[in-house]
Amino acid sequence: MLALRLTWAARPAVQLRRLLVALASAGTGFLLLCTLGHAIHHPEDPSGAVLRLAWCLTPLAATVHFALAVARSDPGTRPRPGLAAIGLGPARLMAITATTTALSCTLGSMLALLFFLHLRGDLTGTPFDGAASDFLAADAPLPLPAALTLLGLVPAIASVTVGLVLRPRDDRPASARRDARSYGRFGAYGRTTASEPFGAYGRFRARRSTSEPAAPEDETPAPADENQPADLGQDSALPPAPQEAPKGLPWGIAVLAAGLAVESYANRHGTAPATPLPGGLAGTPSVLVGWLLTAVGLAVAGPGLTHLCGRLLQSAQPGALRLLAGRVLMTEAARIGRPLGIVCAVASGAYTMTTLYDPTGPEVGPLTTLGLLLVTSCALATLLTAAVEAKHARSDTTAALLRLGAPSTMLRSAAALRAGALMALFGPLTLVVAELAALPLTG
Repeated sequence: MLALRLTWAARPAVQLRRLLVALASAGTGFLLLCTLGHAIHHPEDPSGAVLRLAWCLTPLAATVHFALAVARSDPGTRPRPGLAAIGLGPARLMAITATTTALSCTLGSMLALLFFLHLRGDLTGTPFDGAASDFLAADAPLPLPAALTLLGLVPAIASVTVGLVLRPRDDRPASARRDARSYGRFGAYGRTTASEPFGAYGRFRARRSTSEPAAPEDETPAPADENQPADLGQDSALPPAPQEAPKGLPWGIAVLAAGLAVESYANRHGTAPATPLPGGLAGTPSVLVGWLLTAVGLAVAGPGLTHLCGRLLQSAQPGALRLLAGRVLMTEAARIGRPLGIVCAVASGAYTMTTLYDPTGPEVGPLTTLGLLLVTSCALATLLTAAVEAKHARSDTTAALLRLGAPSTMLRSAAALRAGALMALFGPLTLVVAELAALPLTG
């Protein structure tokens, strides 16, 4: 009930993102139901049904990734002071977020089921004069347990993924965690005093350094001077300065090179496809494996490339504008780098698929078009959601800069500079990867 109340009480922008998750879940559920319909209509071809089900994994992964991005950007389920006192700790909020994600995906799955039953003619007459009977199996009864099992994949996988990623973590070093366990329930080494009845950590684990003497209770801090500008270095609300680059850049480059190498040997032994591609596409299984490796490599290398882009912005005697833009990129590299890499992978894959298309073969069907639109839309929506999350995460920094007198035009110029730098780096990279992937197939 609490998850439902938080869902209905959210702002319109949050509700819009949840509605987009429901639509993505509906598209993926419809593709899964069409796979079931094809299996019912063609019982003599089980391998074809398994192949179509395997092709649905890409839209499923894109939908789950988008649902995770929306769950992370939901402001209603973030830990806030005072919520733990009423039983809403980090674990409870994580469970509420996973439940909200499951509700959104379940709504989309129900919409997919209703639309599928409408096309089959189970609710009304068969539309389109039965033109889609090949993947609807309108002349055969629909096995309801199998349909519900397929429709439950998206809500189950999305909620479990959100729960695993957003689970509470103890970010303290291992030595600090061991010391905290050895201190016991009543403070440091179990010692209690009259002034500290619960030890150095206290009953509510209020961390205070034992090396510094405690301040007298009657001593009050001096009031802060409102005319004195705030010290950005001492503001605990500001994000910490990035210390090191993400460590996935070498691995991402290695996986990307492996994917391009696999694609370069795609047609060495002929062009007859051992595993047919949907929608009149031609190729071999090595093309698919190479594209998957390329996509994984771009996704893994995305944060490192974003961090490198921010570092390059700050090189060669930068001014305040380039320093601000570069530092923000370095801080947000882990948040927006991976969705940006996935968008580049989808763009390069779309270019490769246009090269693989066989004009003499059948036209691209509606299910193939739906799958491509679903994957592309989810990738772009995930990137935009990550950008919104990054903007909210640096809201304290933006407010501090405005208090110090920074003009708002400078902040907008820094945002435009960040966007231009990312496009200047990832745009040519996407084109190069797409050309290298399609070169062996056009020669």
